[in-house]
Amino acid sequence: MEDQPTSIPGSENPDQLTGLKKGPIMKVAAGIPAVVSSFEKTVQEAGVNRGMKALFNLNKKGGFDCPSCAWPDPDDERSGIAEYCENGARAVAEEATLKKLTPEFFTQHSVIELGKLSDHEIGSKGRIAQPMHLPAGGTHYQPITWNAAFTKIGMELNRLSSPDEAIFYTSGRTSNEAAFLYQLFVREFGTNNLPDCSNMCHESSGVALTESLGIGKGSVKLDDLHQAEVIMILGQNPGTNHPRMLTALQKAKANGAKIISINPLPETGLMGFNNPQKVTGVLGINPALTDLFLQIRINGDHALLQAIELLLWKEERRNPGSVFDQDFIRENTEGYEQFTAHLDTLNVEELAVICGIELAQIEETARLLASKSKIIVCWAMGLTQHKNAVDTIKEVVNLLLLKGSIGKPGAGTCPVRGHSNVQGDRTVGIFEKPSESLLNAIERNFRFSPPRKHGFDVVESIKAMHEGRAKVFFAMGGNFLSATPDTQYTAQALSNCKLTVHVSTKLNRSHLVHGEEALILPCLGRSDADLREGESRFISCENSMGVVQMSKGILPPISDMLLSEPELIVRLAKATLGKKSQINWDRYIADYDVIRADIERTIPGFENYNERVRQPGGFYLPNCNREGKFDTNTQKAQFNVAPVIENKLEEGELMMMTIRSHDQFNTTVYGLNDRYRGIFNERRVVLMNRRDISARHLENGSLVDLYNRFDGVERVARKFVVIEYPIPEGCTATYFPETNVLVPIGSVAEKSNTPTSKMVAITIVKHTNADTQF
Repeated sequence: MEDQPTSIPGSENPDQLTGLKKGPIMKVAAGIPAVVSSFEKTVQEAGVNRGMKALFNLNKKGGFDCPSCAWPDPDDERSGIAEYCENGARAVAEEATLKKLTPEFFTQHSVIELGKLSDHEIGSKGRIAQPMHLPAGGTHYQPITWNAAFTKIGMELNRLSSPDEAIFYTSGRTSNEAAFLYQLFVREFGTNNLPDCSNMCHESSGVALTESLGIGKGSVKLDDLHQAEVIMILGQNPGTNHPRMLTALQKAKANGAKIISINPLPETGLMGFNNPQKVTGVLGINPALTDLFLQIRINGDHALLQAIELLLWKEERRNPGSVFDQDFIRENTEGYEQFTAHLDTLNVEELAVICGIELAQIEETARLLASKSKIIVCWAMGLTQHKNAVDTIKEVVNLLLLKGSIGKPGAGTCPVRGHSNVQGDRTVGIFEKPSESLLNAIERNFRFSPPRKHGFDVVESIKAMHEGRAKVFFAMGGNFLSATPDTQYTAQALSNCKLTVHVSTKLNRSHLVHGEEALILPCLGRSDADLREGESRFISCENSMGVVQMSKGILPPISDMLLSEPELIVRLAKATLGKKSQINWDRYIADYDVIRADIERTIPGFENYNERVRQPGGFYLPNCNREGKFDTNTQKAQFNVAPVIENKLEEGELMMMTIRSHDQFNTTVYGLNDRYRGIFNERRVVLMNRRDISARHLENGSLVDLYNRFDGVERVARKFVVIEYPIPEGCTATYFPETNVLVPIGSVAEKSNTPTSKMVAITIVKHTNADTQF
């Protein structure tokens, strides 16, 4: 057994406990507590006037797009009170904050000192106010001019022996305009090394949907949820991660929809929702959402779906045409006979054991679905971050195809994206595996030959940096270190670089684990006014359901030394490519309409972009599935046959999944509370079944260390408090990024290469000299 890689200073949250306090698990999400929390955070960070101005314009037509999740806004009228959720308000509050980090701050605090802080403490320091440089051998970041910063980056990039020695990462919040320019620069520079956060979240969805249905996006609109007869929610916690989705579910339920929730944890938002914008919500009247809750074992979804399909198939054979949509299957699909032959080989009792759901509940689910055709299936990371994720999502598609539940109102696929504009970035070209059609369009429009060889995704990029095959890392947003797996391995990879560069609004841990030299380049946020010669400019974003709309910031920037993302990329391109470039980069800064015009002539679906994006609410991009079409090789939807994989654990092992707390969005930690789960003032916790606690001679409150020993390497996360929680036996849950150190770099989903953050085998050992904590 190899030891864990040597710890890189500042790479992990400190293993100091902050004082756990326990409360009851809440039964209903949102309501007055969410309103109070939103208001308090906004006023605390931005003050009353600035904060309220930001919230009033958030997600409004003509306002700015939320920098938090990618849940869509209503197509028709939007709330006059608040078209945002608690998470959105927190994200805007931290972006609109009056706190800023000047050169004096960095003079007073060394990189090592800052690395000893928690992610919450680091992120709450404020906005970065000017470009900062950490010289080789330096201990403190120092101010640097923009010109000097770009010159340094350009020189380092041009010094590489190959463009493929550079990595250009993108987070999900980058605008369409910036993302398009970014990928254009990177490809003219000569590489397709364009990993992005999709590689770590919905890559499995994109692969599965593209192969099965011909498009890597969901097929439903927001109004489809309102028309659905059944909505299935798998591997998703909307109450914390996508709170505005609860309003859509509530409306669907009022219209008669049945909601089936499938999750290892009984998440509060799935069970009940008090809409704070309705009198009934304020009063707590009829908050129930879920009609049927299936508490599945971690990664039991594939087995459950096949068990449901098997029961439906048995009923279809008894009464042909009464359960399956045979006309739809005959006209629109391929592989039905092979798939039903596979179902005939299955045993429903065995599948029930694998997924951990009682047969009676599976039978109830099948009865509920048997007579319905308007079915929507929603999912998130609970499905995508497993080794068999692609096959599981294809099984979702199988179920919908059997029922004819694609290409009609109230039915279809709904992968719920976790970060604003992560879908838009991919649409406009951020992808390490670009299509030939995209590359041909770039060559035709911009008079250079883009590279054809596929680039590195996130996992491949980390390995390349670790092995010295990549030497410059450039991140357009995000907190790469805290978002990625195998923390110590990734930290060493970043440390091996000659130069690491981060375009950011706030300080984060990735700035503190750096290459030989490092730069922080501060940019405007979504809420910041982007002014040029007194005129306010706008950018655009795409939400989870394919709507592209404008986003126009309204707040005075915290500093006059911030650049917009498009301008930053233009200056980067000019400093790197110089006269070698075939592109007139300056014209993009003079007028963002020029960027959108070039997107229009390069990316399908953006016809009349500048005109349509100015329409209130924006416009929908084409989606073949909505039209009942399937852009596969045969123009038919594909059934998939895949055996169920049963999790195999060694004696004493448990299966761990990483989750967010309620005071968290992705890697941004707003506070130390998880209100809905009744966990306060502590993040170093492990949620366990009482039988698993007892079997290990532990107690509720024991202090433990967590180990993963995948591929012969011992990884450890120390000092976690055991919390007894209603989770299936053999399963545990912990917060990321604190336990990302346990997620092996070599454990990835088949085909998508997504890290298996929801499928980590661990052992739990009592911490040396540990006493009960509460």
